[in-house]
Amino acid sequence: MPLLRREIGDVLRSARQQQGRTLREVSGAARVSLGYLSEVERGQKEASSELLSSICDALAVPMSTVLRAVSDRVAAAEGLTIPAAAAATVPASPVGDLGIPPVVITRDGLVSAA
Repeated sequence: MPLLRREIGDVLRSARQQQGRTLREVSGAARVSLGYLSEVERGQKEASSELLSSICDALAVPMSTVLRAVSDRVAAAEGLTIPAAAAATVPASPVGDLGIPPVVITRDGLVSAA
């Protein structure tokens, strides 16, 4: 059984790396310590809903998109069939304002450029 905190961390790290951003950049934008963000990404710390919201805002990725990817990853690990749905696409407008390219988080939690 996968740990929820590890799945969340994996999806957040994938989004950050796809954007070519460092832990320092995202931790500053999210107003969380670099060490704590690192622990969240590695699945060593359980992020509160407030912290998760701040990290998602800093990454310009809707929390619903992250949670959908995490849910699909957990379902797959449980051997459940994931409905064939379109990948969640991050809206381009708020992302573009930050100079960060939009990303797509697929049902299996992988992140790619839109």
